[in-house]
Amino acid sequence: MDILVVGGGGREHAIIKAIKKSPLCGKIYCLPGNGGIASDAECVDIGAKDIPAITAFAVEKKVDFAIVAPDDPLVLGAVDALAEKGIPCFGPNKAAAMIEGSKAFAKDLMRKYGIPTATYQTFDNADEAIRYISDQNSYPTVIKADGLALGKGVIIAENFEEAKNAVKSIMLDKAFGESGNKIVIEEYLTGVEVSVLAFTDGKTIKPMVSSMDHKRALDGDKGLNTGGMGTVAPNPYYTKEVADACMEKIFLPTVQAMNSEGRTFKGCLYFGLMITKTGPKVIEYNCRFGDPETQVVLPLLKSDLLQIMLAVSQGTLSETEVVFDNGAACCVIIASGGYPQHYEKGKKIDFGDVRESDDLLIYHAGTKLDKDGSLFTAGGRVLGVTATGKDLAEAVEKAYKAVEKISFEGSFYRKDIGKKALAVLQR
Repeated sequence: MDILVVGGGGREHAIIKAIKKSPLCGKIYCLPGNGGIASDAECVDIGAKDIPAITAFAVEKKVDFAIVAPDDPLVLGAVDALAEKGIPCFGPNKAAAMIEGSKAFAKDLMRKYGIPTATYQTFDNADEAIRYISDQNSYPTVIKADGLALGKGVIIAENFEEAKNAVKSIMLDKAFGESGNKIVIEEYLTGVEVSVLAFTDGKTIKPMVSSMDHKRALDGDKGLNTGGMGTVAPNPYYTKEVADACMEKIFLPTVQAMNSEGRTFKGCLYFGLMITKTGPKVIEYNCRFGDPETQVVLPLLKSDLLQIMLAVSQGTLSETEVVFDNGAACCVIIASGGYPQHYEKGKKIDFGDVRESDDLLIYHAGTKLDKDGSLFTAGGRVLGVTATGKDLAEAVEKAYKAVEKISFEGSFYRKDIGKKALAVLQR
């Protein structure tokens, strides 16, 4: 089968490396792809949001199957446009992608169907929002832009002044553009965060191995929030008891709620969870694979990813095997100096003597190839180095052994990915 993958980051590279193992997989096109993806697929310079051009390309090349990976094209209706041309896809349609496209929609869905989440209110007027915060007088408080904001549209305010400034920044200064026309103000949940990705065809839901993300830029969870500086899987806090509670109270009810709303979800549904003293609650939904969670989850998948994706699109997931390795994985992100704020691009990457193997994968997030085949930096998060092992300690050690040998001017990475998870396992 000829496959089209929409996107150009580390998540897409992880998906491509996984589907390449399938005997069903023929040629892979990646739009737009990146310097590293170019060694695994044919990259075509069409932006992930250029739906007319993506659709025209898919028709011209007669692709057999499309995988739409990022949030923007899903929310804009890329799957609908491809399906209209008779191209089957992995990913939710526009109506179902609303679960990530609007935080207000997602929160209202949870309230309506009794799915556990933080208490909240939505506002489209800044003065009313500020008055509500003042009346509540409860801190920290969480303020979220309603629409997509590259994972950065959430501000945790420690006091009234910070909260007021957050509302003004999002709603009046348009820090996240139109995404901030409406905001959600919600209670600050405490507990342990867990990410769970799940395959669903709208009837059956099959969760993947859990993971733990590290969002802050610096060691010890210090510094600014980023798109993610590393991940480990499985997450030791996600016990069988927690998993059973999530399936009963969150996963199945979410799939059923979307069906009831006439928005059947087919694809990868991401659950950002907080395990609180009163049980697991939903922090957020994403309508696609997380990044960098995908980079630790897919290397542990023993089943055929392409076969699973086809089953999701065909509605036959219940008959399809989804099996994960019992080991563990660790992904460490190597980023450009200054990320997540200002950073320079165009730095030559030196991989030393690091070579990929069955238990070591290098995913490219922000790289560019020059004419002589050298790789240069082209983004904030540049590489994701993922190692697998029989346990987490082995995976972490292998990942860092490789990371230490890879360099470019100004590069940095967190030195404590997996540390918290290892501490739990050693108790």
